[in-house]
Amino acid sequence: MSRLTKITDENASPAAAELFGAIKSKVGMVPNVYRVIANQPAALKGLLGLGEDLGQGSFDAATRDAIALAVAGENNCDYCASAHTAISKGLKVDQNEITARLNGKSSDERLQAILTFAVAVVDKKGFVSDEDLALARNAGLDDAAIVETIANVVANIFTNYINHTAQTEIDFPAVSAKAA
Repeated sequence: MSRLTKITDENASPAAAELFGAIKSKVGMVPNVYRVIANQPAALKGLLGLGEDLGQGSFDAATRDAIALAVAGENNCDYCASAHTAISKGLKVDQNEITARLNGKSSDERLQAILTFAVAVVDKKGFVSDEDLALARNAGLDDAAIVETIANVVANIFTNYINHTAQTEIDFPAVSAKAA
């Protein structure tokens, strides 16, 4: 049971109900993490807006989802590991690659550079070293890709921390964040 209220369709404020409608139109349901965040509709609107805006960046959905998996793994967020495993499967990502991504790894060289940097950002709370930046740049990431990686990390840390605080009930096939 969640330690924070899970807003239902029946008790949603008008602002939350409007956001729920938008979520349902995109994914067919309102995941529990969004129902918890809806305790403050401005926070849910901000998170959804950030996600929409990041969707306009240079990273495709599979890359953004890979970052989400790596961040979930680093932050030991079973809810996000479960949700993003389901999303990855929908994007036709192989199960071995999904497991690797939960551990900050990828068989794709560019994606590996992104995940290595993302994990460094999480582990060092943003205080990455000159060496971390040099490794990212040497792997072909420019400043735009570095900023986009950080933005995706931050969006996922928000949901990880909400889930840690709320102990959100997982409403996807359950996956352990520490898959390997």
